[in-house]
Amino acid sequence: MSYELPKAGMIATPALAIYAEAVRENIATTLRLLAAPAGWDVTTAPPLVGAAGLRAAAARWRPHVKTAKLAATVRELVAQGITQCKCATTLELAVALEAGAADVLIAYPLRGPHMDRVRALARAHPEARVSALAEVEDDVAPWIGSGVGLFWDLNPGMDRTGAPLASGGALPALARMREHGVEFRGLHYYDGHLGALPLAERTSAARRGYDALVEFAAALARAGYPPPEVVTAGTPALPCSLGYDGFLDAPFVHRVSPGTVVYGDTTSLSQLPAAYGYRPAALVLARVVSQPAPNIVTCDAGHKAVSADCGVPNCEVWGRSDLTALRPSEEHLPFAVAAGAPPPARGELLYLVPRHVCPTVNNFDHALWIERGGALRIEPVSARGHEKPLAR
Repeated sequence: MSYELPKAGMIATPALAIYAEAVRENIATTLRLLAAPAGWDVTTAPPLVGAAGLRAAAARWRPHVKTAKLAATVRELVAQGITQCKCATTLELAVALEAGAADVLIAYPLRGPHMDRVRALARAHPEARVSALAEVEDDVAPWIGSGVGLFWDLNPGMDRTGAPLASGGALPALARMREHGVEFRGLHYYDGHLGALPLAERTSAARRGYDALVEFAAALARAGYPPPEVVTAGTPALPCSLGYDGFLDAPFVHRVSPGTVVYGDTTSLSQLPAAYGYRPAALVLARVVSQPAPNIVTCDAGHKAVSADCGVPNCEVWGRSDLTALRPSEEHLPFAVAAGAPPPARGELLYLVPRHVCPTVNNFDHALWIERGGALRIEPVSARGHEKPLAR
């Protein structure tokens, strides 16, 4: 795929560019992965499946829209049958519901006025299922009478949120849900801490956790609280969930929740088998503005454009392996030019693939939405940031 734009001279940089064709292909790739038959080698290309298989696979994916951010992208997911998703903020929840999502889990431990806002959004969208997380019994009370259901959040060893699998806190909480008519909708288990491991080690570690998770779900069922749904696997653990025996023919709906795969970035592309065929769909367009030294050029996309939260280099230049990103400042991003390589000229457009696309998308108010052939339109990054800080 070529990322070069025929009207590049008209674009003010830095600019976020979303390539619609790549978005659709990445969505279709994920559906093919989820539709693959039992026994398929998860390190190889996903097999082709028919329309019925893709429709069934759409029910297995609950993507996290903290990456997508744009209502236009959420609509692309919905158009391919993926009507359930996860989110982290009330603004993401509002955007997802307005874009047609029918089942949204706000997978973040809410406190304060955010709870009021979620209740209000659930009332405003009675046609949709809205769910929140609980990790202690006291988390149940705020949702009584709201119509909002609850997932029990588990800590898989990431030590970020959730109750330990060995904890006995779930049963009192579930009893309280049942007593007060709050629907228990399942278990949430995000194992994103495994991403740094090589795939074979990652899969072994993830599946040891899944063994414990499946037993936990079975124990709840024996106690009279069968979980209707179990959500695992962001992008790094996606291959680990595929084909895991305990999720096949399980007495619950199993869903994975990768979101980064929709746009891709250098991290996710390195974590997933190349045979899957994912490709970058969100790039930052930047121009060379200076050549302060013979082997250094600087472009106009500092860390206020391309996130540096994962360290340096924070991006790669598509088609220019001779350029290596150096430490960015707010508005400047210098590149080292490999020995013997011609430096790009001042004013030349660079196509940057972020190392971490999720916060990079969040840096922009608007995106260029690029269709096949280079047709452009402007789309708002609808779920950027947060809602107004005063309680409504």
